[in-house]
Amino acid sequence: MGKLTKNQKLAAEKIEAGKSYSLSEASALVKEISTTKFDASVDIDVRLGVDPRKANQMVRGVVSLPNGTGKEVRVLVLCTSDLEAEAKAAGADYVGLDEYIEKIKGGWTDVDVIITMPSIMGKIGALGRVLGPRGLMPNPKSGTVTNEIGKAVKEVKQGKIDFKVDKFGIVHTSIGKVSFSPEQIYGNAKEFINTLIKLKPSSSKGVYVKSIYLSSTMSKGIKIDPKSVDEI
Repeated sequence: MGKLTKNQKLAAEKIEAGKSYSLSEASALVKEISTTKFDASVDIDVRLGVDPRKANQMVRGVVSLPNGTGKEVRVLVLCTSDLEAEAKAAGADYVGLDEYIEKIKGGWTDVDVIITMPSIMGKIGALGRVLGPRGLMPNPKSGTVTNEIGKAVKEVKQGKIDFKVDKFGIVHTSIGKVSFSPEQIYGNAKEFINTLIKLKPSSSKGVYVKSIYLSSTMSKGIKIDPKSVDEI
């Protein structure tokens, strides 16, 4: 590991060793410890008391962040010609079908989200080898396979994200940018954590939320007291 810069050392000193912060404290502190010259992402990591190897303990869902993600999300809509105008009006960056399927087969994946219709999933299934590893495969559970194309595009553009627990029992996602106010970061984190709590599997026993950390790109993680979750 390389040596810490002067700014990184100063930032690290702002985090008290062994201390667990409240969510509101962490939402303000994460802005202070960011040392990047660009508008860094604010990330949240939540370790859950689940065993993802068991199908009945897989935690996956979607959440609409009240203050958006702060990122420009590039949306591709694969749909029939009768819905192209609706998709474009809702703000989709790319709209079409066969021509984009061919582009993807050729390796093109320069988008963040792909939205499509149930009736054409048969065509898109063949793209799984390209889209799957990149997390771009449309899925009904994440709301990206729907007949309400316009609504789905607007929700994604406004801050709807999907997430799922990894094999270690951790859910990791970005919930905003360092340029956000502490109140905006808090609001997004609160909505995300509350969504996770609602998704607690009935088969999960013991402590469900084991740990929560808030960080920015290349910063140390700020430990949040899981007991304060009930007070959010």
